[in-house]
Amino acid sequence: MSHKKAIKFGTDGWRGVISEDFTFENVRVVAQAISDWINKKSTTKERAKKVVVGFDTRFLSEEYAKTAASVLAANGIFVSLSNKPTPTPTVSFSVAKNGFDAGVMITASHNPAQFNGIKIKTSTGAAAPTSVTETVEKFLFKNRVKVLDLNKAIISKRIKVQDLTRDYVDFLRGYINLKKIKKHKFKVLVDAMHGSGDNFIAEILKGTSIRLSVMRSEINPSFEGKRPEPTVENLEGILSIMKKEPFDLGLVLDGDADRIAAVEPGGRFIHPQKILGLLALHLNQDRHLNGGIVKTIAGTNLIDNIARKLRLKLYETPVGFKYISDLMVKQDILVGGEEAGGMGFKNYIPERDGILAGLLLLEMMVYRKKSMEKIVKEVENEFGRYYYQRADLKTHHKNLNLDRIKKIKQILGKKVIRLKDFDGIKLICEDESWLMFRASGTESLVRVYAEAKSKNKSEALINFGKKIIKSV
Repeated sequence: MSHKKAIKFGTDGWRGVISEDFTFENVRVVAQAISDWINKKSTTKERAKKVVVGFDTRFLSEEYAKTAASVLAANGIFVSLSNKPTPTPTVSFSVAKNGFDAGVMITASHNPAQFNGIKIKTSTGAAAPTSVTETVEKFLFKNRVKVLDLNKAIISKRIKVQDLTRDYVDFLRGYINLKKIKKHKFKVLVDAMHGSGDNFIAEILKGTSIRLSVMRSEINPSFEGKRPEPTVENLEGILSIMKKEPFDLGLVLDGDADRIAAVEPGGRFIHPQKILGLLALHLNQDRHLNGGIVKTIAGTNLIDNIARKLRLKLYETPVGFKYISDLMVKQDILVGGEEAGGMGFKNYIPERDGILAGLLLLEMMVYRKKSMEKIVKEVENEFGRYYYQRADLKTHHKNLNLDRIKKIKQILGKKVIRLKDFDGIKLICEDESWLMFRASGTESLVRVYAEAKSKNKSEALINFGKKIIKSV
C-alpha cells in the first residue's frame, strides 16, 4: 500500500528502503505528483512539456525509471529515457542543454544498497529547491495516477529511449584542457564503487597519454555490503593499491558519480573538503577564473582562508547541494561544494559533478607540473592543515530534539564563542576548532562533525559529540 508519510523529500530527493517504502506503487505516485507539478507550473501551451529520466546501477533502478517514464508520458509529457545506467550529472546536463522542463533521476546516491530514491532536477539542471519538492509533496495522492504502456509510449514517440552520455562526454572534453593534458603520462586509478560513473573518465581522456585504470566498474547492486560513499571506511581497496603501486593520483566516485574523493600516492586520503579548496585555487590561479566560493555550514575553515587569500566572496549555505545550486543560478560562483564531496563549477550546470571534479584535479597537476603530494603539502603550509571528521550515529527517532546542545558553553577546555543554528547546531570554539550536530533528512541518524588543527583534537571532539548525543 502507498502511504503519504512514507514519501518525504530530504536534502536531495526522496529515498526509501526498497520494497518497504520505495515500491513501484509509490514510484508511480511520485511520478504523478511530478507530472502535476510540471503541468501546473506554467500555463503556456506553446509546446509539450519535456523531461529527462535517468537511473543508476542500483537494484531495479532501470525498472523504476521505466515506471516513472510511463506515468510522465501518460500525463502528456515527452520523456527522454536513458538507455543505460548513467551519472546524475548527465541527466542535469541533458536537461539544461536541450531546454527540457525537468529531470528525474532514479538513485539513492551514497545510501546503503537497500535504498533507492528519486532526485528532481529543474530546467537549469539544478537540484530541485525546497519550494519545488514541497509543491511536489502537496500533489501526492491528489490526482489519479495515469500510466501508459511503455512499449506503446515508445512506438507513439512519447518516450524516446536514447544515449544521454554523448553530449555530456563531448562537453567535458571541451571543458578541461585536453591539449595541455594530452602529452602527460600520469598514472591514475579510478574507483567507480560499482556505481554509474563506470568508465566515463577513461572516455573523456581518450587520445591522451594518461595511463588510466578503473576498479570496481562492474555492476554490483550490493556494493560489496558497503555504502557507495567515498569515505575512508569504504575505500580499503584503493587505499591499499595506492600504497603498493606507483599511481600518481587516485579518484573515487560515489554511486551516481556526482561526488568525489581522492587519494595521494602512498595511500593518503584527500578529504573532499580539501579538494574543494584545491580546485578553487586551480580555477582562480591556474585558469584565471573569478567568482564566489560556496561552502556549507559543515564546511572546513580551510575554505575561509583560501577565499580570503584569493579575495573572493565566500558564501555559506545549509547542508544540501540544492542550496549551492540556487546560488549558482543567481550569483557569479566560481566553485561550490559540500562536505560530502559534491562540487559544482563555473561555466557549467549549477549542479555537482564528481567526474569533472576528478578531471580538474588531474588538470591541476598538469598545469602546476607537480605531484599531488607536493600540491597538497604546499596548500597545507600556506593555508593550514585541518583535521576534519564525521561520525554517523543511529537513533531511534528521525526528529531528535537537539536544542539542549545550544546551552554548551565550553568544549574540551575551550570556550564556545559562536553558535550557528540555521541548519543543525554548530559550536565554534576560541581556538578555531568546532563541533556540529545535524539530524539526517533521510535516515534515523545524527551526524556529528568536528574540525581541529590536530588529529587527536578532532577525534576528541567527535567522542565528546557522541557522549552528548547519548545523553540527549
